Amino acid sequence: MIDLDTLKQKLAQPCKIVITTHHKPDGDAMGSSLGLFNYLIQKGHYVKVITPTDYPYFLQWLPNNPEVIIFTDKVEESKKLVAEAELIFCLDFNALSRINELGEEVKKSSALKIMIDHHLEPEGFDDFRHWNINACATAQLIYDFIVNYLNDGELINKDVATCLYTGIMTDSGSFRFPNVTSDLHRIVAGLIDAGAENWKIHQQVYDNATEGRLKFLGYCLSNKLEVLREYNTAIISVSKADIKKFDIQTGETEGVVNYALSINGIKLAAFIVERSDRVKLSLRSVGTFPANEICKKYFEGGGHRNAAGGQSSENFDKVVQKFKSILPEYKELLLQ
Repeated sequence: MIDLDTLKQKLAQPCKIVITTHHKPDGDAMGSSLGLFNYLIQKGHYVKVITPTDYPYFLQWLPNNPEVIIFTDKVEESKKLVAEAELIFCLDFNALSRINELGEEVKKSSALKIMIDHHLEPEGFDDFRHWNINACATAQLIYDFIVNYLNDGELINKDVATCLYTGIMTDSGSFRFPNVTSDLHRIVAGLIDAGAENWKIHQQVYDNATEGRLKFLGYCLSNKLEVLREYNTAIISVSKADIKKFDIQTGETEGVVNYALSINGIKLAAFIVERSDRVKLSLRSVGTFPANEICKKYFEGGGHRNAAGGQSSENFDKVVQKFKSILPEYKELLLQ
């Protein structure tokens, strides 16, 4: 590990920097990555953002999004940039498996690795860490890094502010989750003062659906929603055929699980989707129920207490049944 002074010295002169984030990046992943990018270019650094995979169309309006390189589209260029980098910022993930094949390139790179993240149990591949599981978003930690670690608050311009606001807004559930504090609202107020147009950002992210996505949502709620009142649990499960029927694109299933959680009395919601290679699970819970424990224990995943994800290589129907079979173990907690 290096200390902050060493990192500051490294950043004191222009250098080659790569910023990366987890596969299938969400609003916090792209907001924090491009927020940091828009800060670092003001310091004269040569910076590239490399994502392991594609990401939703409703995030591609972010300032300097055209500068993003998708690893799967430009493998050799990405490998070269990682190999030549002096610093690699790893944002919104803490295990190299979360960036797929790009993880091997980052691992063997001689660059200093800086991890900025808010997820549990860091893997330990990093040389410098700004990590806080109580932060609602990695974008919040980027703000803290720029303002309080590097003393560069004056460089939070409109582009930086717009990106960081997007990350905080999306990962806080539009400021409704329990880890939204008065301090966070003060940060957000500062971002608005710096030029973030809150109404426009919300519109770009949440009021920008395709016709197919809306029809898919209606289909999920009318045909795929299953409510298990004996466990205060709701499940939405969709197959590959369902995804194909509505031509669902990257990111368009995001947030569906929250509709299940919004049902009166529900404490645990699951969105289970069959992908081309495996079955993915997205869990949401309320109160103290540990959604992350289920994902970690049974579905090769993890996350936050109230928002977690997992996966399985088993048959789609078997995964749905497995999830249901786990519920009796947690019945007491679910009925509290």
